Amino acid sequence: MTDNVFELSGVTHARQGREVLHDINLCLARGRPVCLVGASGSGKTSFLRLLNRLETPAEGRILFDGKPIEDYPVRRLRTQVGFAFQTPAMFDGTVHDNLAAAVRFSKGKSAQDDHERMLRALELAELSGDYLERPADQLSGGEKQRVALARTLMTDPAVLLLDEPTSALDPDSGARLINTLKKLSDAGMTIIMSTHRLGETEALQADVVEFDAGRVVTHKTAKERNVD
Repeated sequence: MTDNVFELSGVTHARQGREVLHDINLCLARGRPVCLVGASGSGKTSFLRLLNRLETPAEGRILFDGKPIEDYPVRRLRTQVGFAFQTPAMFDGTVHDNLAAAVRFSKGKSAQDDHERMLRALELAELSGDYLERPADQLSGGEKQRVALARTLMTDPAVLLLDEPTSALDPDSGARLINTLKKLSDAGMTIIMSTHRLGETEALQADVVEFDAGRVVTHKTAKERNVD
C-alpha cells in the first residue's frame, strides 16, 4: 500500500468538446482531508468525478492505491471510493430502503439487510436509529444530506468524495456536517471534498488544492498553510 491514495499524471479531460481539466499532476496523501477550492466551473466537480470513474480522462494516468484506476471493476472501485453528491437524491421509500440499496449495490441483489450496519452508518452520520422508518422524501435538506452520507458509508469506503456538501445547508447544519466529516477523517478515512467556504478547510485541518480554469494552481498541506 502506497502513501498516496491517488496519483494523477498528465490528466486532461474534456466534455462535449470543451477541455475542463488540463495536465493535472497531483498526489493525494492517504488519510489526510483534502479541500478543492476555486471558482464555479474551475474543474473541481470534474476532478472528483474522475476519481471513481463517473467520467474517464482523455489523456493521462490515474492510480488508486498504486494501481491504474481502470484495473478496478467499477462496482469494487465505487464501494471503496464513495461519492456524496452536491444535491442528495433519495430513492423511493424509507431511509431503511435507501440504506438497503447501498448494501445491494456492494454485495449484490440477494444481499440481506444488515440492521446493525445501518444503525452504525446512521450514528456516524449523527442520525438516530428511528430515522430508518421515516419516508425519505419528507426529510429536510440537512437530513437528506446526512442520509446520503450514511448510505455512502454503508459500503465502508476508504475514501469519501463530496461535492460541496454544505452548499444547500444553513450554517448550523453545515457546521454539524463538517464536524461529522472531521470525525471520519480523524478515524482514518480519506476525505476529498470541494467547497466554496474557506472556513471549512480550517475546520477540517485540510490540505488545499486550488483550481483555476481547469488547472491546479496551488497545492498546500495543512502544515504549509499554517506556516503561511
